[in-house]
Amino acid sequence: MNTPELADPPLGFSADSRFGSFEYEGADLEAMGVAENYPKWIVEEFSPYLRGKIADVGAGSGNFSKYLLNADVESIHAFEPCSRMHGLLSKRYEQESRLEAVNGYVTDLAGEFEAKFDAVVYNNVMEHVADDEAELKAVYRMLKPGGCVLIYVPALQWLYSDFDRSLGHYRRYEKASGAELLLKTGFAVETVKYADVLGVLPWFLCMKVFRSKLSKGSVGLYDRVGVPVTRMIEKFVPMPLGKNLLMVGRKAWPN
Repeated sequence: MNTPELADPPLGFSADSRFGSFEYEGADLEAMGVAENYPKWIVEEFSPYLRGKIADVGAGSGNFSKYLLNADVESIHAFEPCSRMHGLLSKRYEQESRLEAVNGYVTDLAGEFEAKFDAVVYNNVMEHVADDEAELKAVYRMLKPGGCVLIYVPALQWLYSDFDRSLGHYRRYEKASGAELLLKTGFAVETVKYADVLGVLPWFLCMKVFRSKLSKGSVGLYDRVGVPVTRMIEKFVPMPLGKNLLMVGRKAWPN
């Protein structure tokens, strides 16, 4: 797939090429933290596959992990490569017996967690990974037979903007390229579908045309109004496009 060339990362980004943005502390990501309906929607979409022992990759300080803990899971290993964020994650969940914070990359730790997990989750993380194929090959090793990788990423390469670049996004995904990635890394394709169709036009106008930034107000408004509407529509009608792409790949059972 075509990958746009990244500009020099902004202040606060990690220099590690595998996860270019995990040191990011900008107001744009802070604004996303006010959303509640959106992460609940993602967990609902993943819920048929959330069971047993799971990994939350690129967990940051654990904003999404708290929603995963509400699912019917036995335990969560929250992987965070940034030492500072890992410290916040560990402190936040020090009283939560079901969550263990892991400071490192899955590509480095795959052998240590061989066939450990029933599901591995990437919520708006894979777009930050320079070599997503190597990443998924490591995930394949970490999954039990029959286990699933659950991925939610920005979609539609023509929406790629300076905003994506500023966040350290290497790409946005298409439905075909997402399915191809799963197949190339050994997974059977369970689901590849677009999500958040109502977000496409406002995102295009805000990020591509007017080159604006996110604010807590705009994120909160869309989370309260737009997300429930698009969530209801997409529950009944498959979408030909969407601002995001949801992918589920399953590791095969041994013959």
